[in-house]
Amino acid sequence: MFDDLPGWGAIPTSAGEFRLGPVRLPADLDLLAGWMNDPEVAAFWELAGPPDRTARHVRAQLDGDGRSLPCLGLLDGEPMSYWELYRADLDPLAAHYPARPHDTGLHLLLGPAASRGRGLGAVLLGALAERILRRRPHCERVVAEPDVRNRRSVRAFERAGFRAAAELDLPGKRAALMVRTRAALPARA
Repeated sequence: MFDDLPGWGAIPTSAGEFRLGPVRLPADLDLLAGWMNDPEVAAFWELAGPPDRTARHVRAQLDGDGRSLPCLGLLDGEPMSYWELYRADLDPLAAHYPARPHDTGLHLLLGPAASRGRGLGAVLLGALAERILRRRPHCERVVAEPDVRNRRSVRAFERAGFRAAAELDLPGKRAALMVRTRAALPARA
């Protein structure tokens, strides 16, 4: 459903050249499991533990029906983030908000601690949301549902042009429904 993601190419940002690539197991497992075991990440992703726990989470998406795609984010060629792009309108999330056809969801994890707390999340979220809306013409909205306790994440989405639309009671968390619409796209020169 995320037709030719590698073909989306590099995204120039103020932080450097950003690119998404599909996660490859087992090659990327140690990197991802290391990030998932960082206490700051583990508090919200709940995938800390042995690498096979992370592998099961990623494998379920890789072996699924294509509604969710796990990706590594590379900045200037270096892996520094983990992303999940998913069809929010086809996800269990759709039962908790007024989903629209082709809504695209995002999950983001900034891996190395040095990548966090300096505005990088907002830069990448904004750039990727714009790319999604430009590459997926039927998608009118990009959505996310960070845990309301994760104030840094919520602020990053806000700085990236998302607006807080609601709070949702989801299994395992109270989430802030963050929405960025096609109307928020800057005009192309």
